[in-house]
Amino acid sequence: MARTAADAGPLGVKDKTNADIEHWDVENEDFWEREGKRVATRNLWISIPSLLIGFAVWLMWGMITTQMKNLGFPFSVDQLFTLSAIAGLSGATLRIPASFMIKIAGGRNTVFLTTALLMIPALGTGIALMNPGTPFIVFQALALLSGIGGGNFACSMSNISAFYPKSKQGYGLGMNAGLGNFGVTTMQVLIPLVMTVGLFGALAGDPMQLQSPSGTLIGRIEAGTDTWIQNAGFIWLVFLIPLAFAGWYGMNNLKVVTPNPGSPLSAFGKILGLYGVGMITSIVGVWALGILNMWVALPLTIILTVVLLRLIPGDIKPNIRNQFAIFNNKHTWSMTILYILTFGSFIGFSAALPLSITVIFGNMMQVGADGTLIRVVNPDAPSALTWAWMGPFVGALIRPVGGWISDRMGGSIVTQIISVVMVVASVATGYVMMLAYNSTDPNTYFPLFLILFIVMFAASGIGNGSTFRSIGFIFNQQQKGPVLGWTSAVAAYGAFIAPRVMGQQIQAGTPEYAMYGFAVFYAACLFVNWWFYLRKNAYIKNP
Repeated sequence: MARTAADAGPLGVKDKTNADIEHWDVENEDFWEREGKRVATRNLWISIPSLLIGFAVWLMWGMITTQMKNLGFPFSVDQLFTLSAIAGLSGATLRIPASFMIKIAGGRNTVFLTTALLMIPALGTGIALMNPGTPFIVFQALALLSGIGGGNFACSMSNISAFYPKSKQGYGLGMNAGLGNFGVTTMQVLIPLVMTVGLFGALAGDPMQLQSPSGTLIGRIEAGTDTWIQNAGFIWLVFLIPLAFAGWYGMNNLKVVTPNPGSPLSAFGKILGLYGVGMITSIVGVWALGILNMWVALPLTIILTVVLLRLIPGDIKPNIRNQFAIFNNKHTWSMTILYILTFGSFIGFSAALPLSITVIFGNMMQVGADGTLIRVVNPDAPSALTWAWMGPFVGALIRPVGGWISDRMGGSIVTQIISVVMVVASVATGYVMMLAYNSTDPNTYFPLFLILFIVMFAASGIGNGSTFRSIGFIFNQQQKGPVLGWTSAVAAYGAFIAPRVMGQQIQAGTPEYAMYGFAVFYAACLFVNWWFYLRKNAYIKNP
């Protein structure tokens, strides 16, 4: 076992699996093979499912609101979309304070509490969905709290990065993020299925009857069918309760990363304080979006969060100040841009793909009596519930492969290759979207549309592994965790931005413009990656 503060003797061996670890030298190959690898593996395989469920709870509102509409909940379409937007904004904003939690409170303490906190939106959402008369503000509050699941990514990645040597960063972070991101697919598949049966009996209340047809991965569900929409919240408790116990009894705080986590209660107070700041600024961000342009409101939300974190009193303040040193490092900003390229695309397209399928292929052009083209309902349109999961599934599945390849080839060369793929695929996707939107038979374009999106998901997944490798290589032990948290926070706003941009362009009848715009950004990322890491006199060569 790794050495702890209470250990005696030259080796400091102690059997308690959840003890705080004093000595941690994973760059020493003998230490890694003798004790480090085993401890790191145990922490990784508790972290992965905890992160997976975090993603599921964060992004569950896209599926829930679709079914709320089918059941006739008394809310407008705009209100229902607002719930997904609130969760997206909250999850991204909470990543900023979450990126500092490991250094201040310790990995074991943080993963346990942030996993346990997800029980609040899971249970609350189940209870609220039992009654169609539940006030809208209650759903808004629950969507805000579900953002904790999005925030957890930053602290989870920061924690796991400390357990692996530089040569294994691509693997460790790729596995954690890649398998953790299966929460998107898990949610998209599991929620429609659990709503079809009374899993929890009388405890979950009575079913409701669908007013409009719905569906699952395996088929269509007709109007009038009994539906337990409340199971969409309750189901996550089945996983969260044992995962919280696993985190508490099976994970470790690394004293080399967190010299003074304090008592567990003290650490919990720090975590709640940091998330409290993020909740306040998330609420401000939601309000600002109602009166300001998106491109103004989002940066203001980020800036306000950073400023308030600097003002936190007590012993948290010097730790926050020390970690803000990452903003003086030019590589923090270059890797933020490249992480938007990869994870921002993954999470943004995960949120936007169902909408794109529904709107572009749900209608078609028809020649009117006067010879003009009009848009009418496509009776044979492909269902988003049947197909939308495929892209996120491929992107998450291939992410560890990206880390593995990058450990051997270098992260930046892999990032450069996938950037070229994303430029070409984005332009091609935009062109196909334009053809489908203006077609009298859009279904003929759907296979190519789906394949191109899957290519972009795969490229973004591989790129996630390569950027993780680069961050783990470029930054030291004290900085790489906060940098991972910061870059993931900024990129997570893709869950809000991509659907808004694509939705606006689709509504304007020019869906291709959104994809062409993304292609321009990807081309800029090509230059940034080459300038910093691949040119002859690069700052760091192919990290």
